[in-house]
Amino acid sequence: MVLNMGPQHPSTHGVLRLELITDGEIVKEVIPHIGYLHRCFEKHAESLTYQQTIPFTDRLDYLASMNNSHIWVMGVEKMLGIDKEIPKRIEYIRVLVCELNRIASHLIAIGTYGIDIGAFTPFLWCFRDREHIMGMLEWASGSRMLYNYIWVGGLFYDLPVGFEERCREFIDYFKPKMVELNGLLTNNEIFIKRTANVGVLPMDVAINYGCSGPMLRGSGLKWDLRRIDGYSVYPELEFDVPIGKGEMGALGDCWDRYKVRVEEIEQSVHIVEQCLDRLQKELKRTPDFDPRAKMPKKLVPKPQDYYVRGEGAKGELGFYFMHQKNEEGRDTEIPFRVKSRGPSFCNLSVLPAISKNVMIADLIAIIGSIDFVLGEVDR
Repeated sequence: MVLNMGPQHPSTHGVLRLELITDGEIVKEVIPHIGYLHRCFEKHAESLTYQQTIPFTDRLDYLASMNNSHIWVMGVEKMLGIDKEIPKRIEYIRVLVCELNRIASHLIAIGTYGIDIGAFTPFLWCFRDREHIMGMLEWASGSRMLYNYIWVGGLFYDLPVGFEERCREFIDYFKPKMVELNGLLTNNEIFIKRTANVGVLPMDVAINYGCSGPMLRGSGLKWDLRRIDGYSVYPELEFDVPIGKGEMGALGDCWDRYKVRVEEIEQSVHIVEQCLDRLQKELKRTPDFDPRAKMPKKLVPKPQDYYVRGEGAKGELGFYFMHQKNEEGRDTEIPFRVKSRGPSFCNLSVLPAISKNVMIADLIAIIGSIDFVLGEVDR
């Protein structure tokens, strides 16, 4: 029997259509159909300046858009040769907001995963805690989800007065909440039965399909670009890279991927605390600090090809820039071509490989464990 799942099915996490070839309750083959949310990001980038494209990068992985703009901006700054001139306070603020956004993204992943499997309470708890982060990021940027906060050469604005204190209050409130969530979901017998030994992704398959982020780390490989590439101020910060260990079932199963995200939230909390320490002590705000001081008046890089990558909430987000002079041979602020490498696209591509001969209910568990965002798949 051929079954259509989506594109309006709540468990497909967006407008994704899965064509299932089933034998009774057993899924023999999964064929994903994408493109329902195509937003022409790469075409937009070819017709706008580098600075003007930042609001569009926010719409790729719209659940962690600070990370998207941070990686885009890092690439443009490297091309302009100003990446070493960015003040430390700006760099620490960027990492602070990116890690807060990573926590918010993982909370959605965990909460909606609970709902996929039939647990309603974790969803409400995760959204309640995420709301605090959304409120803080809105206070900093003026926008709730699509921030346009990190700009080439600086920031839209410095952090509001009192932001660091409020952020500390949130961290103190949030730590015991994570312990509660672990008790409710991580060690829950029904949850373990639904996720352990389901959707096992061996490490070599994950690498061959180009998986990254929690998908790859869940299969046991310590691969985190914040450590590997050491970009921004991450080399100055102390944090671990959690990996799947096959504690409840096979290495690289749904439970391992879920657990990696839970542990990543704890590491992000640790990074946020370190950023707050620096921002409140040696990098304290001063009346003359201008977050736009290093912003170039015109963004005209030398003609070149450049690839930049960073660790988004879902995995390796990369941008490949081709910059050339325009048709008249003049300098231009608009790139000739931009290619976006969305981690969700590669992570989703492995779905048919790990969904053979599973039950339909298990397929839902596998989809939820991938944690993709269709804005990044369809770009």
